[in-house]
Amino acid sequence: MKLEINSFEIIFMVNMEMVSTFPRSLDAHFVDIHEVPEEEDQEQEHRENEMGCAKEERQFNKPIKIREWRKPYRSFSRHVSLETGFSAFNRAHKEKTERQSLARSGKSFGGFGCAERKKGDFNIFRTRSGIVRQNSRLPFRRDSGVNVEQSDGLGGVDESVNESVPAGRYFAALTGPELDQIKESEAILLPKDEKWPFLLRFPIGCFGICLGLSSQAILWLSLSTSPATKFLHISPMINLSIWLLALFVLLLVFITYTLKCIFYFEAVRREYFHPVRVNFFFAPWIVCMFLAIGAPPVVAPNILHPVIWCVFMAPIILLDLKIYGQWLSGGESRLCKVANPSSHLSVVGNFVGAILAAKVGWEEAGKFFWAIGFAHYLVVFVTLYQRLPTSEALPKELHPVYSMFIATPAAASIAWSAINGEFDGLARTCYFIALFLYCSLIVRINFFRGFRFSVAWWSYTFPMTTASIATIKYAEQVPSVISQGLALTLSSMSSTMVFIMFISTLLHALVWKTLFPNDLAIAITKRKVGREKKRVRKTYDIRRWTKQMPLSFGSANGTHNSVDKDNEVEK
Repeated sequence: MKLEINSFEIIFMVNMEMVSTFPRSLDAHFVDIHEVPEEEDQEQEHRENEMGCAKEERQFNKPIKIREWRKPYRSFSRHVSLETGFSAFNRAHKEKTERQSLARSGKSFGGFGCAERKKGDFNIFRTRSGIVRQNSRLPFRRDSGVNVEQSDGLGGVDESVNESVPAGRYFAALTGPELDQIKESEAILLPKDEKWPFLLRFPIGCFGICLGLSSQAILWLSLSTSPATKFLHISPMINLSIWLLALFVLLLVFITYTLKCIFYFEAVRREYFHPVRVNFFFAPWIVCMFLAIGAPPVVAPNILHPVIWCVFMAPIILLDLKIYGQWLSGGESRLCKVANPSSHLSVVGNFVGAILAAKVGWEEAGKFFWAIGFAHYLVVFVTLYQRLPTSEALPKELHPVYSMFIATPAAASIAWSAINGEFDGLARTCYFIALFLYCSLIVRINFFRGFRFSVAWWSYTFPMTTASIATIKYAEQVPSVISQGLALTLSSMSSTMVFIMFISTLLHALVWKTLFPNDLAIAITKRKVGREKKRVRKTYDIRRWTKQMPLSFGSANGTHNSVDKDNEVEK
């Protein structure tokens, strides 16, 4: 027996030495065992037979003492992370936590992974980034210039670059009637403290310069040829000079924006989905029709070829079908949500097309587009009067956008007189509406104080010019000193305003070099970065009320039943 015990102890010691050589990272458990003598075993069995069932079960389930060799936490994490990726998961969770705690005080990301990217890298808006994104729904590839890990580190910000931003997001992230000023609580995709490339800073609103100059060409053509203003003896060379200047500016702006479409197409897409700037996509074609209408006699004949109307009107028709269809069908771009004073530009194009159709000899086509423009003008006019989108007043320093209310009825009156051949009752009705709106703005001169200069303000000069041209047409039909004096006064005001805007533009472009600041409106994120606030539930919340209804009915029924039972017991 002694020999057996000694051999067993030897075997146990050998096993202990083998255990000591095991890796400490293994999660091993060992039991301390030893041999029990026979006498003790018999006494134990005799004792268990005398004890009750409860004590026997408790003695049988007595826990066994276990020795554990616990490894350090650092060693365990290192070995397990090789197979399960726990360390990578913890790192991703840490990055997500840091991202949620990002301060959103108007700062920008500076690109994806701004700490590791080069300063001034604006490739996220380049056209090739969009091509790569369209070829695959996966995250950015390695050859797109953006690291996949960096793009995912911002919670899908890369996805918001190449996908359309909802119209409601522009209203939530931007401010002002032009929606070109970023809110302080919003973050943007590009650095604010750096000067962006020129093409990224070149907005679609630059076509407003062409609108102002080309409409002035029509005005001076009317002043030099109209019988109502023949006493002024205005030379046709003024019309020729302004027309050539407008044509040069149009070519310059058109070429520049075409380069932007080629190299930064993603920025152009964002401008197209912008609730305000989408209306400026009508401007290039309206300017082309203005130049065709106001062409000097030495350049173009009195009757133009219909092909000119077809070329310039085709983009207007496509934009009408797109935008008016969104207004009609609803959704994110429904009219009651995106209506703004610039929406008149999308309506003016139909009236200008009607004028050009009358000049090429297609009167029925002119009546068709005049009817379309007038129907949608009524809808836009009522929507803007009721302030359905936000029910908020415009900022005081940005009130000159109200001048857009003048352009549409004035253009409608000119178009109808061109189609019908005379300034009849319907043309006068539209003209009187424009004249009343014009007077209502003049008496509120404080509206036009303290506004910040912008290239987009050029588009608000052509409504004054359009009203002046309509007044000249009215003076031809109703010749009098009052009508002629009114035509001369409005023409002088519009020409003076255009001259002031032209000088201001030159000063900001050549002297102060502040004409094209960073276009922050195109750099907003698709979703607001950071943790969104939970909606506060009101006491009158309908969903909460419906959830409580079954409970209240049940409690009420239970109360009535208990009362009925008590009454029966008492009886």
